[in-house]
Amino acid sequence: MNILVVGGGGREHAIVQAVSKSPKADQIYCVPGNAGIAQIAECADIKVMEFDRIVRFSKEHDIDLVIVGPDDPLVGGLVDELENAGIRAFGPRKNAAILEGSKAFSKDLMKKYGIPTAQYEVFTDAAMALKYLDTAKLPIVLKADGLALGKGVLICNTLDEARNGVKEIMLDKKFGTAGNKMVIEEFMTGREVSVLTFCDGKTIKVMSSAQDHKRAGDGDTGLNTGGMGTFSPSPFYTKKIDEYCRKYIFKPTVDAMREEGREFKGVIFFGLMLTEDGPKVLEYNARFGDPEAQVVLPRMKNDLVDVVEACIDGCLGKIKLEFEDNAAVCVILASEGYPVRYTKGHLISGLESFDGREDYFCFHAGTKKTSKGIVTNGGRVLGITAKGPDLRQARANAYEATKLISFENKYFRKDIGKAIDEA
Repeated sequence: MNILVVGGGGREHAIVQAVSKSPKADQIYCVPGNAGIAQIAECADIKVMEFDRIVRFSKEHDIDLVIVGPDDPLVGGLVDELENAGIRAFGPRKNAAILEGSKAFSKDLMKKYGIPTAQYEVFTDAAMALKYLDTAKLPIVLKADGLALGKGVLICNTLDEARNGVKEIMLDKKFGTAGNKMVIEEFMTGREVSVLTFCDGKTIKVMSSAQDHKRAGDGDTGLNTGGMGTFSPSPFYTKKIDEYCRKYIFKPTVDAMREEGREFKGVIFFGLMLTEDGPKVLEYNARFGDPEAQVVLPRMKNDLVDVVEACIDGCLGKIKLEFEDNAAVCVILASEGYPVRYTKGHLISGLESFDGREDYFCFHAGTKKTSKGIVTNGGRVLGITAKGPDLRQARANAYEATKLISFENKYFRKDIGKAIDEA
């Protein structure tokens, strides 16, 4: 098979690496890709939202399967465009990707079908939102309705913070049109857990759990980012919690989407809060998480292409998902100053240290190949992932592996996975 992966981040590098292990994969392409992906796939300089060019590329290269990684093209309808052109594609169609594309839609869906989540209100008028805040319980959470690169969520501890947040989202349009509509919801406390699942429209199969670290600084301080590191599995996601989530959250979500005429085929990422009242949904994503994919996919025993095809063909029930009985930790090496201001173009050394390794992985995110070598080309530069027999050893291995890489303005959190010491 000729397989095309759409995207150019660490998630897509993890997907490409998993695909490369499949005996079904004859030739792998990636658009736009990055310097790391280019070592195992043929990359083309096509942006993820250039649908016409992606369709044309797929036809010219006899692509048998397209795997769409990022949220923007999924929400924008890339899968629909590919299918209309007769090209098999993995990921939800536009009418199903709204599960991530609109927080108001997903909250209303959960309310309608009794799926546990935080209490909320939806606003399209800033004045009404500000009025609501006067009687709201603090702290409170503000969410831009649309896609905002994982940064459109504000946790406000004071009324002034909340008012400023409404102004940022709805009036100043800090997150662009994503803030035309806003969700205000109650603040939930507990452990956060991420659970990725495969879906074929009716059947849902649960992957290994994970936990992300969104804040830029140690101790969960600083600004929200696209993710500074993650670990898998989560020791807080117990068998009892898993059974509850399958019964009251996972299957009901897939059933609800089908009932709404929005059959979901692809990956549903469940962001969960383990509250005193039981697990509740924080958010849905309509694709592999980033950096969650970098710790989940390396532990998956199945042929990813087999699973993807089963989702497309509606026969996921025949697949038995299997994961290694171990753990993985990913530490993001970022450019100092991320997510605000940072410099690019710094030469990266030590990448060859990961060649041929099965225990350490170096997933590229913001990198670029130049005449002088591979250089930094983004805020999140590399995802350093390591396996271990348990989480503590995987964490030690991951931090040891970060020493193999050096570049000017290298920055990373020192406490990824620290929560496992409390388990």
